[in-house]
Amino acid sequence: MSLTELEPSASARLAAWLDAAARGDRQAFMAVYDATHRHLYGLALRMMGRADAAEDVLQEAFVKVWHHAAQFDPARAQPMTWLIHIVRHQAIDQLRRLRTEAGRTRALDESDLELPDVDGLRPEQALDEGLRRLHLDQCMGGLSPSQRQALALTYFKGWPHQDIAQAMGVPLSTAKSWVRRGLEQLRQCLARLGVGALA
Repeated sequence: MSLTELEPSASARLAAWLDAAARGDRQAFMAVYDATHRHLYGLALRMMGRADAAEDVLQEAFVKVWHHAAQFDPARAQPMTWLIHIVRHQAIDQLRRLRTEAGRTRALDESDLELPDVDGLRPEQALDEGLRRLHLDQCMGGLSPSQRQALALTYFKGWPHQDIAQAMGVPLSTAKSWVRRGLEQLRQCLARLGVGALA
């Protein structure tokens, strides 16, 4: 069962608890927490890659749920989808803060690492694609600047090795090595994060 696939009765109960929590009912809020925190922690852990960071994300997310439960509209979203949205955005904000604190720099423009938009996908598909994009960006940041640039040009732009070597001013064998080693490191990083291998 996916995170968004609750039985209709369970989904209705969750919506009722959120409505009661919006009116200050702490017991209803605890019922929301008890019913969903395991699933939501799993999502946070997948995104953050560390238990302590996932716990921080989940705590901040539930603080937002408590303060903004009145914003939940059952006519616009299923309750679990709404909760996933809060956790996901909290995790993204946290990853951005960590990236800023680490002072990472890029050899490429952000557009070089963009993947196609996911507009029009079902919520769970968009969530999976968003996670993949986030993890791919995280793993690309772990490569050397030369590997990152060579790999981005071949994988995202479709350039042949000869064009990469010429553009970067290096021998063809060096460009091939950067691509090969960078791709292997990227695959290993994605595998550690539980993301499917690159084609």
